[in-house]
Amino acid sequence: MTTEKKITVAIIEDVEDIRVNLKEYLEAQEDISAVMAAASMEEFFEKGSMVSPPDVVLSDIGLPGMNGIEGIKNIRSLFPDTDIIMLTVFSDSDKIFQSICAGATGYALKGTPMPEIHKAIMEIKAGGSYMSPSIARKVMDFFVPEKKFRSDGLTPKEKQIVEALTEGLSYKLIAAKLNLSMDTVRFHIKNTYRKLQVNSKAEVISKAYRGEI
Repeated sequence: MTTEKKITVAIIEDVEDIRVNLKEYLEAQEDISAVMAAASMEEFFEKGSMVSPPDVVLSDIGLPGMNGIEGIKNIRSLFPDTDIIMLTVFSDSDKIFQSICAGATGYALKGTPMPEIHKAIMEIKAGGSYMSPSIARKVMDFFVPEKKFRSDGLTPKEKQIVEALTEGLSYKLIAAKLNLSMDTVRFHIKNTYRKLQVNSKAEVISKAYRGEI
């Protein structure tokens, strides 16, 4: 009988109290095997070169030296299988979309309860994504005034999928919201990506942000 692989996590946060408390909390979780903590992107890359790439990175945006958004691109380049969750005080639309377009898989505000951060990590490693409710609402508010997806090539169900992705919903939550099976959701997402000529959720959201959908 095989046991499920535990998750490795890296924290990049320059505020020591936040970094230490988060590290201690995550290390106590049974499904997380190791937690690396760094005060800057530079320190992360130095430590990361000596250990295996983490499954998930939790990163602030406002860091000394290289900022978090610049760091996302480098992390994705060096560790393409690593998922990145931004954990930050920034809630403005520009920072949110810059992070998503750079390759972030999740976006949470500092002050998010630690059990919720743990839940976000597990949700993302299960193939979903995560946004704090207030961030998801901000993303939706950006589109609501128009509420017009220029997506004549998409079926009504595929349009619902696009809207759900911009809400930050995981595949599991999309399935529950639309009363579909996970396989059906994956089928619709695959067709949506093909029609939009994209390869990821971030590209879908980026197209919507630019008004191309």
